[in-house]
Amino acid sequence: MYKDLRLNIERKINLTNEEWKHIVEKAEFIKLKKNEFLQIQDSNNSYEGFILKGSFKTYILNDNGTESVIFFSFENEWMCDLESFYHQKLTTYNIKALEDSEILVISKTNKTLLFEQVPKLIQFHIIMVEKANVAIQQRLLDVLNKKSKQRYLEFVERYPNKIDKINNRNLSSYLGVSHEFLSKIKKSF
Repeated sequence: MYKDLRLNIERKINLTNEEWKHIVEKAEFIKLKKNEFLQIQDSNNSYEGFILKGSFKTYILNDNGTESVIFFSFENEWMCDLESFYHQKLTTYNIKALEDSEILVISKTNKTLLFEQVPKLIQFHIIMVEKANVAIQQRLLDVLNKKSKQRYLEFVERYPNKIDKINNRNLSSYLGVSHEFLSKIKKSF
């Protein structure tokens, strides 16, 4: 079950079996059914997570009750509410399973302990944070500079096997368009 996590980490740093044992001891396995929450906006419950199976949406609930989807996350990807996790603030986002999912999570306290037990994980952590920052910047640039049709096509290209797991409501929210406009985009192909 933890094999995919080890492979993911060892793409960047090598681990001994002893170091791996420390990681496994600190990780918590969570199963979520479709539409269950890993995290609820404005709560004190924030994790860094590695998705073993399934998919998630990270979104905010606006004052008018509508959702704004910020990210989708899939198998073998990491996800985290960065500010909440690293600065122990209330959570900014909801993180909800789009299908039955399995995820390994770690708390901030356990991650700090891991850095003491396996110092080379700090190098992996830096790589992860850099990657997250690049993804956030790219998402912002895409929203500001690309037409919704182009963002849709790039999403389909990046996640060809996942597009049918995301309903039109979630996808239109992610793209920042109405359901009707998304339907027009899809029909043009």
